[in-house]
Amino acid sequence: MDATAPSFVPRDSLAPLVRIRDLHLTVPSAAGPVNILHGIDLDMSQGEAVGLVGPSGSGKTSLLMVLAGLERATAGSVHLGSQPVTAMDEDALARLRRDRIGIVFQAFHLIPTMTALENVAVPLELAGRRDAMAQAEATLRAVGMGHRLTHLPAQLSGGEQQRVALARAFAPEPDLLLADEPTGNLDHATGEQVMDLLFHLRAKAGTTLLLITHDRALAARCDRLVHLADGRIAAPASA
Repeated sequence: MDATAPSFVPRDSLAPLVRIRDLHLTVPSAAGPVNILHGIDLDMSQGEAVGLVGPSGSGKTSLLMVLAGLERATAGSVHLGSQPVTAMDEDALARLRRDRIGIVFQAFHLIPTMTALENVAVPLELAGRRDAMAQAEATLRAVGMGHRLTHLPAQLSGGEQQRVALARAFAPEPDLLLADEPTGNLDHATGEQVMDLLFHLRAKAGTTLLLITHDRALAARCDRLVHLADGRIAAPASA
């Protein structure tokens, strides 16, 4: 277990923050329907860090996309607290992501024509936050990017861009952070620095984390591991 994990007490141990029941995902292809997820059941407590591991093609990213409301489940249900993610329309899902879910991908997905400060402020402004710029600046300073506020993504290194992406994900103070191989485009030393920062921010905020990674050392920093194989949970175990 990560030594920096928060000494949180779940708000309600009987009501997990994330509740997934009998989740299935089938997508069309030229060769016919492809079954990606097969009856996933998973709970995640408030403040828990869960490492999602398994071979390529096992359905890890697809599960994350369904959790984020970016992919429609074929059957089953996902709840974030009391909110039924799988029953929401597109507008409601967009608001859910804006208000409660942070996402960090392997690719940084920064807007190339906006400065670091503007990239982080955008979701806050969309949420109607009057303090959007101040909150964005404070979060960028918290990730060590206070000296790069006015720089465009092309003027930043890969590690700096991922720090901006982390700041953008954490600035709205989400309940759930979804991270898909967030160090995949970084060298080892830079990746370690970014992950130290991610776990520090998560511990400070008590944010629930679902982390997809192939890095065993990184997975071991989570409170619990969930193993996915062929679209099924194969062997969840303690880290």
